[in-house]
Amino acid sequence: MILDRLRNYLGLVRFAHTIFALPFAFMSALVAANGIPSTRTLGWILFCMVTARTSAMTFNRIADRELDRANPRTQTRHLPAGHVSLTEAIMLWLFSSTLFVFGAWMLNPLCFALSFPTLVIICGYSYFKRFSSFSHFVLGLSLAIAPVGAWIAVTGRFSWEPLLLAAGVLLWVAGFDVIYALMDEEFDKKTGLHSLVVRYGKHKALKLAFTVHCLSVIMIALFGWAVNLGWIFFLGAAGFAALVFYEHSLVSPDDISRANIAFFHVNGVISIGLFIFTAVDLII
Repeated sequence: MILDRLRNYLGLVRFAHTIFALPFAFMSALVAANGIPSTRTLGWILFCMVTARTSAMTFNRIADRELDRANPRTQTRHLPAGHVSLTEAIMLWLFSSTLFVFGAWMLNPLCFALSFPTLVIICGYSYFKRFSSFSHFVLGLSLAIAPVGAWIAVTGRFSWEPLLLAAGVLLWVAGFDVIYALMDEEFDKKTGLHSLVVRYGKHKALKLAFTVHCLSVIMIALFGWAVNLGWIFFLGAAGFAALVFYEHSLVSPDDISRANIAFFHVNGVISIGLFIFTAVDLII
């Protein structure tokens, strides 16, 4: 029974999707420390990433529960399907948000101060698609906070270098979220939700997503240059670019059957792969 409830909670927040932002947070922490940070710092970064992701996704599921119930693609999600009650979801959101603030406090005072606006951004994203076609970029910003936060967790101060990595993450996420939005074009039109796909149509939206992804590759490369990473990192950045281009080869305006593969599998490889190349570049 307990395992079933835990499985439902993990399914509610799509826990596996943590792999999108977590590798970039660890990547930023490694660069900030010019090696491996203390176990304590890495542990609290992980703690904050998991709890922030849980808070954001739970809030999103709460905010979108009626939309999910109306959308055939999402009717089986845990809230509309009744696997998790609304009360349970609200309690999970409050609990994970509190734990995130606590974890930030354990890192340093600046992380603690920034934990509150961070929660506003990552939870507020859920409402942007109700009035803005550029909600993809707000989602990107939500994940782009991770490398900046990890840098501050290690150094205790702001710096301009992780902003380049954050920009790369923001653009990367925005691009693949446009691809994901292809699957809901008709539903979004019918319910008055906004996306670049609804605003411009599939053809133009995919071109915009490709342009945004090209810019993300440039920002990732600029980050490597700014922090003096070596050829191994740039080999990883080339792999990042190749996988982004491969992602776009999986979908077209006339065939979106592989959009889920492009969204989850390819992007999971992208984030983990770039982290591994960065770590090897710093360690050897």
